[in-house]
Amino acid sequence: MAEMGKGVSAGKLASNVQKKITRAQEKVLQKLGKADETKDVQFEEGVNNFSKQLGEGTKLQKDLRAYLTAVKAMHEASKRLQDCLADMYEPEWYGKEEMDSIKEDTDLLWTDFHQKLVDHALISMDTYLAQFPDIKARIDKRNRKLVDYDSARHHFASLQKGKKKDEVKIAKPVSLLEKAAPGWAQGILSAHHVAQTNLSRSQAEEELGRAQKVFEEINVDLQEELPSLWNSRVGFYVNTFQSVARLQDKFHREMAKVSHYLILSFLWQCASPAGGNLLDMDLDALPAVASSPASQVGVSSAETAETLPGTTNGSSDDSEMPPGFLYKVKAMHDYAATDQDELEIKAGEVVLVITYDSEEQDEGWLLGIKEAYWLQNKDLRAKGVFPENFTQKL
Repeated sequence: MAEMGKGVSAGKLASNVQKKITRAQEKVLQKLGKADETKDVQFEEGVNNFSKQLGEGTKLQKDLRAYLTAVKAMHEASKRLQDCLADMYEPEWYGKEEMDSIKEDTDLLWTDFHQKLVDHALISMDTYLAQFPDIKARIDKRNRKLVDYDSARHHFASLQKGKKKDEVKIAKPVSLLEKAAPGWAQGILSAHHVAQTNLSRSQAEEELGRAQKVFEEINVDLQEELPSLWNSRVGFYVNTFQSVARLQDKFHREMAKVSHYLILSFLWQCASPAGGNLLDMDLDALPAVASSPASQVGVSSAETAETLPGTTNGSSDDSEMPPGFLYKVKAMHDYAATDQDELEIKAGEVVLVITYDSEEQDEGWLLGIKEAYWLQNKDLRAKGVFPENFTQKL
């Protein structure tokens, strides 16, 4: 057999062309109302949701990449500004070494922020969208196989309708060949015609069975996957935006500390005999006041509980609980940790909430350890913070 390109035979090419022609004819007949089309409202709704989900995901990916581009641009602008500041800060001025250190810290914070956004948001986004092309290709294939199935069904039905006419034709010759044949041969020719017709019906029935089997195999899988994929979007969006928000919060808090030390460096530099008010300032006290969360927010409920010895959730067996135990929560959604101090949890897991080690408790976040780990190991090495709104208090 002649080859038509790598791995494509002339017969295969002809078969593909014939399939396209048959499908086109079937679609025309369906549009003209001369052939009924198999409809599945539930599946069509699933396809509409799939298209909407793909559009939303693609837009989110595009905007996330634009955000990362903006972060990188801000990093470059910040770096140029810090370089300019370091160049203007003369060597004999007080705090020159600190100024150089601040410059390095600022650069590292921007680099770390950008990289973690890539690791915990963009890569997850790319992985999430990577599954859509394959499913879309299978949806398209399912639609083609449905047309093949409808075409085979209509062809077989038309042959079935002509069955009675063929049975009548056996009683009288209808073709010129049969009319010209002797009487004893006419019956043989008619029987041969009927046999040929029965063979066509048998072949059509087999083709219908094959087309139905191929269609249903693809259809059943997609009927299960599309609703599952649609429902998965909620958890993915929550984790993505939670990761971005968490990384932003940490970045700006760390950057605020660096900026605070930068302000102090300028205060020390600007201090002079002419500025008596600056010389009288207790600079040693400034970092403690500015960096102390207690000076900015009120005492949290967890900190309040920590000041009361023996405060628990009312359990009588405190010896089985970790130090500073407050109460138990159950994870309602999966949470993927984005930093080493965070606790990764799965839906259904029970977490023992404990008091914070320090005063720096972020609003909306709890510190805890998985109950299963604690009961097995009796240590706090696996403790971490997690979002409170992902859990439900028990």
